Amino acid sequence: MLDHSRPVCDRHLDTTTAMSCQREPVCFAFLCANAAAAPQPIDRLNFDIASADFHRGRASVWATLEMRGEARADGGSGETLTLLGFDEGFLRPFTRAVLEAASTRVPHRMSIRPDPDYPDAPRVVDYIRGTGGTPITELVVIPYDQVLAVVVPVDSAEIEETLFQLPRTDSFLRAFARMAHLADAALRDTIGEMSRNGRAADAAEAAPVRRAQPRKATSARPKAP
Repeated sequence: MLDHSRPVCDRHLDTTTAMSCQREPVCFAFLCANAAAAPQPIDRLNFDIASADFHRGRASVWATLEMRGEARADGGSGETLTLLGFDEGFLRPFTRAVLEAASTRVPHRMSIRPDPDYPDAPRVVDYIRGTGGTPITELVVIPYDQVLAVVVPVDSAEIEETLFQLPRTDSFLRAFARMAHLADAALRDTIGEMSRNGRAADAAEAAPVRRAQPRKATSARPKAP
């Protein structure tokens, strides 16, 4: 659950939404030719809140899908890497795309339209093709016998680059749906709280400030004897 006692800017989901992938031998990331790192297995997946903002009367959240790589030889935990970054409107359709592609065995294509209020700001980026983030306007989930490949079309619809692949097992899909549900609830909760706080702050700034009127100076005349 989301910890409401912590400031919005200091809330994280990396623990509450973590799911182990160590028993899933086909869970890999950084599979495209121009990936920023070598292909590696995914030992753990989780979502997290990277930033939250209230601007022009609207609250927004930037979240991430993160992975932890294979444990190091010295026994330490693997490196945490970010796979995707996205706004609050991406997680639900992405989860549906993964589940529908797995159940129907039909590729699911997602067209990511720009936000009308912020047309120049990317809504989804991947950190696999570049550590600085590469904007994504279209994402495809392709089902195979044992895996689901998450790919992005490049140059033309006939050329695709695989970002990462997920298992198509029932156990993984159930765990992934649960993890996404928890993350989505936390994002919506954060959006609602930020909207309330932002509107209250705007109302306080717009309210007229009453200044105390100075009292008129009076002098008491002494009574006649």
